[in-house]
Amino acid sequence: MLKRKLLVDPEANFSPSLWGDQFMNYTFDTQEAEKYTKEIDVLKYEVMKSMLETEMVQVEAMNLIDTLERLGISYHFENEIEEKLQQFFNLNTNYESYDLYTVALHFRLFRQHGHHISSEIFNKFLDGNGKFQEELKSDVKGLLSLYEASYLRIRGENILEEALVFTTTNLKSMAPNLGSLLRNQVLHALNQPLHLGNPRIESRNFISTYEENESKHESLLKFAKLDYNLLQMLHKTSFLRWWKELDLVNQLPYIRDRLVECYLWAMGTIFHEPKYSRARIMVAKTIIMTFAIDDTWDINEIKHLPEYMKPIYKALLELYQEFHEELSKEERSYATFYAIESMKELARSYYVEAKWFIEGYMPPFAEYLDNALITCTYCYLAATSLMVTKSSTKEQFECLIISRVIDDIATYEVEKERGQAVSGIECYMKENGVTKEEDTNEEFMKNLYYNSSDSRYVLKIILNQGRMIEVTYKNFVDGYSEPEKVLKPHILALFVDPIN
Repeated sequence: MLKRKLLVDPEANFSPSLWGDQFMNYTFDTQEAEKYTKEIDVLKYEVMKSMLETEMVQVEAMNLIDTLERLGISYHFENEIEEKLQQFFNLNTNYESYDLYTVALHFRLFRQHGHHISSEIFNKFLDGNGKFQEELKSDVKGLLSLYEASYLRIRGENILEEALVFTTTNLKSMAPNLGSLLRNQVLHALNQPLHLGNPRIESRNFISTYEENESKHESLLKFAKLDYNLLQMLHKTSFLRWWKELDLVNQLPYIRDRLVECYLWAMGTIFHEPKYSRARIMVAKTIIMTFAIDDTWDINEIKHLPEYMKPIYKALLELYQEFHEELSKEERSYATFYAIESMKELARSYYVEAKWFIEGYMPPFAEYLDNALITCTYCYLAATSLMVTKSSTKEQFECLIISRVIDDIATYEVEKERGQAVSGIECYMKENGVTKEEDTNEEFMKNLYYNSSDSRYVLKIILNQGRMIEVTYKNFVDGYSEPEKVLKPHILALFVDPIN
């Protein structure tokens, strides 16, 4: 009886795709792409010369690095940037004579690149009572720089906890009285801190901001626009026809048709650079298939499935066979094993959630989290992402438990109305006697760079998945179920509208 009940998911009433065949009909313009590439190469050479200048002082070089990163073109200069930062970090600079803007900027850049600079460099900005000096309240640029730096704090850094409160309070009070450019920067930062945002989305916003800056470098601005438009063209050529040919939406009309949104997530997780194209495609395909499974049921063996579910099972087999053949060319087919095992584990955990729902069982919070660590799909997607690099350890994924809680916060009310599976919010509320609002303000990105000796590539994937959660479930709205409320403007900016 239980198995029969589990064949049908509760009615979801998901909205149809916002995009129709808009991306399916896109044709890549080779001549335009070649034109962009030639212009980019010229501008890249100019920037490279600046980066290699030995007489460039630290302040000037750090400002350039920050601008390159925020414009989204730093990937062209990865080695040069790392060498510069290592060189400057080894100088052990005395920051006593530097202003707040500069100290905070350098602190943020060093930490972003894995250099554990001490937060004690901010002690100079405290008064005799251990509070931030009153005169700093009028330094808008300094406050904004410190605000962004405070998100790179690690556990126990009280000065940065206080810095976040101090800067947030003062920036909010100052914003209405600022000029339009600075006001927009402040309001955007308060709504979306740089460290928690998706780099590609933040770059698009910064290009517009930088264009209005009177002290901008025209060559950098042109470089950023050309590179942005070229990558936009490349992203639209990827794999969109695959979903149309699969035709699961017509065969299973109740599932979420979110192909473009899944590609946005893949790009946000695996980086936007051209060299990661294959990894992005793999991740996007697995995400959309995960949706199909999540919105239907859980697979075991095809003989146990009704006719309407067999297309999903068949599509899964073909998908992983495709991955296996692709990686076999590099003698790395073993990597597919980890992704397949993660998928099996995910299906089993979906089954547990469905069983809880059918039986009306409310698990203890710890039991819920044991299962939710799998159904959050964080480990599964990370395993897929790492197919092109290496497998991951259990320790690397312990920090991912919070992702399911963030997801539950966003979807709690909607899923409750639909009568869907038990959520972590309900378990925790029942067990601890609290309301939803009392226990949902959790940090989820602390300690990422400093508590692990694993490769920075792996850590960036984990961090980027957390960032995409922040973007997708902004203000506790489920961006996948209701993309028009959250993800639509990002997709238009990243995949539809080029920069003039």
